[in-house]
Amino acid sequence: MKRTSWVWLISIAIAGVGVGWLLVLVVDATAGRILDVPLTASIALWVLAIGIVLWAMLSRPRLMASPRDRPNAGDLARVPSDDAASGGLRDPRRMPPLMAARTAALAMAASRTGALVGGFYAGIALALLGNASTPTGSASLVAALVAIGAAASMTIAAVWLESLCRVDRE
Repeated sequence: MKRTSWVWLISIAIAGVGVGWLLVLVVDATAGRILDVPLTASIALWVLAIGIVLWAMLSRPRLMASPRDRPNAGDLARVPSDDAASGGLRDPRRMPPLMAARTAALAMAASRTGALVGGFYAGIALALLGNASTPTGSASLVAALVAIGAAASMTIAAVWLESLCRVDRE
């Protein structure tokens, strides 16, 4: 797997801006009203961002454990293993490779999702700037800005988690 590029994430966010902007224009043209942005979407994004940060903080020690650090015989745990060479012994301080790969996949998906959703709400916020003087426009603009912050936090946390899963080639 290739490392996530910031250029790729910015491209995804720009596509999201276009979709968000277009959605506001379509709702305004067809329904004649301001698009209502729910604050619950922002809360859900913050919960996801916090979850990714917690996952990264809890996984970091297990991902950063060096294979050169030899545990004592008492530190090894007997676990079911397909690896006959290990004799079923595994260092419990290290994250299993399959779990690390799944964590990296989750981080990659979360970074792309955060970029797309953040761009989407940025497009909505840009389109609503002209309606910020109305109560509905103001409430929707604030909710969109909170969602942008949550999506940006989720993206940054996911990129950090992905960087923790990177394997150095020796």
